Amino acid sequence: MSAATSPSYLDHLVQSWQKPSTSSWLDQLRANAMDSAGALRIPTTQDEEWRFTDISPLSQLPYPVAPTTFKIQLSDIKHYYLEEASCRLVFVDGQFVPEFSHIAHDAGAIIGNLSSLLPTHGDTIARYLGQLAEFKTDVFTALNTAFLRDSACIIIPMNKSVTTPIHLLFISRQTEVTSYPRCLLIAEAGSHATIIEDYITTEAASYVTNSVVEMNLADSAHINHTRVQRDNQQAFHIGNCTVSLAHASQYHSVSITLGASISRYNLNVILSGEGAECATDGLILISERQLADTHTFIDHAKPHGKSRQLHKCIVDGMAHGVFNGKIIVRPHAQLTDSAQLSRNLLLTNKARIDTKPQLEIFADDVKCAHGATVGQLDKEEIFYLKSRGLSDLAARNLLTYAFGGEVIDRIPISSLKRQLEEVVLARTQIS
Repeated sequence: MSAATSPSYLDHLVQSWQKPSTSSWLDQLRANAMDSAGALRIPTTQDEEWRFTDISPLSQLPYPVAPTTFKIQLSDIKHYYLEEASCRLVFVDGQFVPEFSHIAHDAGAIIGNLSSLLPTHGDTIARYLGQLAEFKTDVFTALNTAFLRDSACIIIPMNKSVTTPIHLLFISRQTEVTSYPRCLLIAEAGSHATIIEDYITTEAASYVTNSVVEMNLADSAHINHTRVQRDNQQAFHIGNCTVSLAHASQYHSVSITLGASISRYNLNVILSGEGAECATDGLILISERQLADTHTFIDHAKPHGKSRQLHKCIVDGMAHGVFNGKIIVRPHAQLTDSAQLSRNLLLTNKARIDTKPQLEIFADDVKCAHGATVGQLDKEEIFYLKSRGLSDLAARNLLTYAFGGEVIDRIPISSLKRQLEEVVLARTQIS
């Protein structure tokens, strides 16, 4: 067998897993997930959902689970803190670090890591943890669940508005290991909150991040979710996020992909309640030989749902950007209103984009549209800016920055927006 069909990465992890010594619901969840992982395999380009994304280099890495011992200084990470976020949970290689975390006493939400909240909120956590993200058919979700040791847990009480953003800072520190960040958000009826899911590294070394996020929004709950992936360009990053929306709830996400040698982000949004709404925006900005893949699935299961999606890729060097956006309107989801747009910018002749909008409609009274564009900078726009006194180089830099800035502008946290604007500005300047 080849490495692709018998991956040492998966074999090593399955063999290293230790069966839990107790029979708690959490241990049973881990055991069920490992059973699924053992029956699955690392996907290849022969699989339809992965045909543009070759992760065979990952399958050959014998990276074990990150150990719980690590050394890190506050000075290494403090510049990533967000001034607006008085609630912050910091995880290093998937493990909670209380001394770098902070939870405001008046936060108005139940915020902590898994072990700290299980004694008081175990029944609520058990109702959702591992129940939204499907691990029976996805090997990476199965592995994350099997090796689940810690998790960010957030419960927003009924009709409570959390005014400060909640910053989840996931830091990769160790070399040649695999970490499993996890997050569970439970937004009760009528609640409001803003969540920042932030992946960074302090090292220029190879590692694997395999993250899973589960969000359940009850009736009329509103959640703003910003996800930023800025790993180094030797890393591998696999992310899965599943969001369930009840009646009249609203979910707005902005996903920014900047780092990793190979990255894949799966976002699944199920509008399971009537009148639910979502807006899912994304930006991929990559260069050199990076490969970044975003797959989204928006499932309109009930009537009067609304979804909006804008996804952009800026691809430089010999990098490869992938976007697959699937929207399905179920037979009884009448009066659905859905629109999707994929816009992609190639900065070199060797850059590559594969974009695949999918719209499947099984209801007859709907308003749905989708579109995709792939190209280089508009010559007429360049000419216009040059006629206003800009040089050709300045015109190109300005247009490239503006292309990505449209998505950055949709982030609701000013300090994070400034950080990312500086990154986009620096990486879109052609000298």
